[in-house]
Amino acid sequence: MIIERTGGPEVFEARELPRPSPGPGQVLVRVRATSVNPIDCKVRSGAVAVIQPFPAVLHGDLAGEVAARGPGAGKFREGDRVFGFAGWTGGEGGALAEYAICDERLLAEAPTVLSFEEAAALPVVGLTAWLGLKVRAGVKGGMRVLVHGATGGVGHVGIQVARALGAEVSATGSSPEKLAIAERLGARYPIDYRKESVTDYVERITAGKGFDVVFDTVGGKNLDASFEAARSGGTVVATAARSTHDLTPLHSKGLTLHVVFVLLPILQGSGREELGAALHELARLASAGQLKPLLDERRFTLAEVADAHRLLESGAALGKVSVSLP
Repeated sequence: MIIERTGGPEVFEARELPRPSPGPGQVLVRVRATSVNPIDCKVRSGAVAVIQPFPAVLHGDLAGEVAARGPGAGKFREGDRVFGFAGWTGGEGGALAEYAICDERLLAEAPTVLSFEEAAALPVVGLTAWLGLKVRAGVKGGMRVLVHGATGGVGHVGIQVARALGAEVSATGSSPEKLAIAERLGARYPIDYRKESVTDYVERITAGKGFDVVFDTVGGKNLDASFEAARSGGTVVATAARSTHDLTPLHSKGLTLHVVFVLLPILQGSGREELGAALHELARLASAGQLKPLLDERRFTLAEVADAHRLLESGAALGKVSVSLP
């Protein structure tokens, strides 16, 4: 499925393209599944200008099997199950196709305990959670972590990653159904943010001290709530920070703010090995039964990718939106 111009989901169209050939350090992946992230919708619409020349094949997240190796590519063998990123921002083509070119540094062996759809749901959201919580915030046993957006793509993985790192996890949601899922995923304290103020749940859960780490996957005004919820000397990790805020709370409480944009190494070229290593850690957690992606019950085929984008943009998805290929 390609686009010839940016716009709404209707710009997707089917097209036969030549099978690509992997270059040095690359592998050709037979794509079995991909997933939709907000960045995919923003690229399609033109809101984020990182697109390759038209006709463009979008989507980075993928899972599948290695079909061929380019010169010098020795990390995987043909037939290996892998998950990670296609090179969709660099002109190689994305994951919305039967075959995709991938830098082997941006792939890891797919856990056998996960389906292709589940594995394809992990790269962007999993790396955002791992890099934010483990690498940036240094989450470890005994810490109190608050995750905003309990059943969102990044949020539901963040709960599981924080729990796997030994933290006591609290999570916000907007309905009993979402809070029940958060609790099932490992949140000890589910919070209905519509019914309980920041002051109230900070008092209830932390005796008024605040959380060691606040993982904000929502952004906007919620980032101000994150500053309020953090303890003095605590850490706030944001995944959506394209907004304007009063930073007085950071100064008065001595907070540390980290912003995670996981696609930077893909866009800039440096740091790709770190992403590959983090993918391996996610696979390890999944194999140990500590991480399992939450997939929305509505499933889509490659030909239905426009509907998959519509669902994500509607805000009605519960977990990740997956797209399967035959």
